Amino acid sequence: MHIHELKLKDYRNYEDVTLPFKDQVNVILGENAQGKTNLMESIYVLAMARSHRTPRDRELIRWDQPFARVGGSFTNRHGKFDMELVFSKQGKKVKVNGLEKKRLSDYIGTCTIVMFAPEDLTLVKGSPQVRRRFLDMEMGQINSVYLYHLSQYYKALKQRNQWLKDIRDKRKTPDEAMLDVMTEQLIQSGAELLVRRFSFLDTLEAWAAPIHRDISRGKEVLTLSYEPTVPAEAGMNAAETADVLRAEFSRVRDQELRRGTTQIGPHRDDLAFFVNGRSIQTYGSQGQQRTTALSLKLAEIELIHEKTGEYPILLLDDVLSELDDHRQTHLLNSIKGKVQTFVTTTSVDGIDHQLLREAATFYVQEGTIVRNE
Repeated sequence: MHIHELKLKDYRNYEDVTLPFKDQVNVILGENAQGKTNLMESIYVLAMARSHRTPRDRELIRWDQPFARVGGSFTNRHGKFDMELVFSKQGKKVKVNGLEKKRLSDYIGTCTIVMFAPEDLTLVKGSPQVRRRFLDMEMGQINSVYLYHLSQYYKALKQRNQWLKDIRDKRKTPDEAMLDVMTEQLIQSGAELLVRRFSFLDTLEAWAAPIHRDISRGKEVLTLSYEPTVPAEAGMNAAETADVLRAEFSRVRDQELRRGTTQIGPHRDDLAFFVNGRSIQTYGSQGQQRTTALSLKLAEIELIHEKTGEYPILLLDDVLSELDDHRQTHLLNSIKGKVQTFVTTTSVDGIDHQLLREAATFYVQEGTIVRNE
């Protein structure tokens, strides 16, 4: 998977930009607050139809402008294609080869992407929400069915939470039949999510464990564990998982009515990471946590290739300076020759690697970009 050209119109601090890219490595240089991360974000947004930095699409539109447009020309093993995304006050529209896609699940996954930014180094120690988002974003790219069930789950969850809140606040008369219907909708979608998350994590561990072992020079064994809020287990099918959810929702029914919110389900689950059998969230050093985060990102690349037949585009946003020489070298050696990569940094001084010496270089200053020929 390669992006050959990126076009931005009134996106963040970019007024009108067209950029050609190299198939291997592209380095974006510039001081802080000049637009490097905005450029990197725009590629991510084009692939994922949402920002990794803000949930508010309006923030992506340049000041006082009615809309923002991001477009790109790509090549994968099937040939060339174009993608386009337009944000406006009316919402967002997505197109592939000029044809509008009504459902985001039909758009996301057209271009696969892996983002590695400084905040990803907090994946291990961060909140459960960060880890759930990691799962959802990566799984959504390679499995449109998962993305569909995720959308259905959160739609049902929102309705159910509002209903429970209204009951708690006595704005509605309790209706047991209505609660049963809403709960069953949540159970059906939730069961599908759980089955797929367990399976995905098994595959991710199979890729991440040997990568982690190599980075740690054979000293550490990484294992991953999905931590559900219900007693579901890997290997259960959707019907068995739905039965578990049904029993648990029955158990917490009175508690949910008192609290006015849904207490269990995939929206409250978590991931756990272990090195040599010990929780690195609790006992791990910063180095072990960073090695785990790097291992997961490199595993994502290989997993996406395994599932789609394509290597994703890799975005390294100001992350190289956060890694020591050993981890830097391992990362750059791992992607050399197979993954189109974008690197943002204030300087390449101190990063001695052939990959960066052969890269196309772009300089960013106040929303203006110049390529070094």
